[in-house]
Amino acid sequence: MIMVIIAVVAFLIGGVLGAVITFRKSAAKVDYLMDALEAGEMNFRFKESNALNRALNRLRKILEKFRQENETESWSKLIRVLTHEIMNTVTPIAALSEALAQDDSLDKKAGLETIAASSNSLINFVNSYRSLSKISKPAKRPVPIAGIVEKAVSLNLKYLEDSGVKCTLKGLYNDIMIYADEGQISQIFINLIKNAVQAQSKNIEISAEAAPSGGVSVFVSDDGLPVSHENSEQIFVPFYTTKSGGSGIGLSLSRQIMRLHNGTIDLLQSDNEKTTFVLRFG
Repeated sequence: MIMVIIAVVAFLIGGVLGAVITFRKSAAKVDYLMDALEAGEMNFRFKESNALNRALNRLRKILEKFRQENETESWSKLIRVLTHEIMNTVTPIAALSEALAQDDSLDKKAGLETIAASSNSLINFVNSYRSLSKISKPAKRPVPIAGIVEKAVSLNLKYLEDSGVKCTLKGLYNDIMIYADEGQISQIFINLIKNAVQAQSKNIEISAEAAPSGGVSVFVSDDGLPVSHENSEQIFVPFYTTKSGGSGIGLSLSRQIMRLHNGTIDLLQSDNEKTTFVLRFG
């Protein structure tokens, strides 16, 4: 009888240990999948020896297809904008150069000055692309979000006063900390403030809240002209701009910076009442 009890107990213990080992292996596979997704790596495949592996492989295929479709769409938008900007600059240069070569009555000096100005604009455009594609790795450290926002507002204080815009800070307590590169995050707020002023805002409000889980959300709202539905889908595309003389890299640069901080920036709302962007950390 004792031997039977020992055998049953041994069987139960073996079953429990087997279940624990299986669970740990399954958890490890899911962790591996999540790590791969965060790193943007999809070149893995589990042996299809059980239902979990097959499910994870199907999930990988679905996510990879989704990623490829999104990347193709993003590259198509970027190429359209790049082509538009380059052609807008090069076409007048080509036309004016041809006219100067064929018509001796034209003012050569004025024509060359126009060509030089257009060429400089193209160089500035290329430099903007370079700055967009070469963001330095953030030097992260624990910093209070209040300090970053206050610094950004201080740097824009004269611009705000000259434009008749009031900037209000709300809920920015010193104990709300983020792990970030202060200079890079400050640049995002500077860009959002300038965008709000250019949208004819009279009031800007910047607020923050900390979630129990440790994440931090910062909201930047203004009462300026709203972003149209059509433009709301394009504003984060590099070089897309609706402003005369705008570079179109501010929001795209901001999104890249937030991604380097494992965070996000999104347009939360834009209507006749207010426009709100939200930055989420953690």
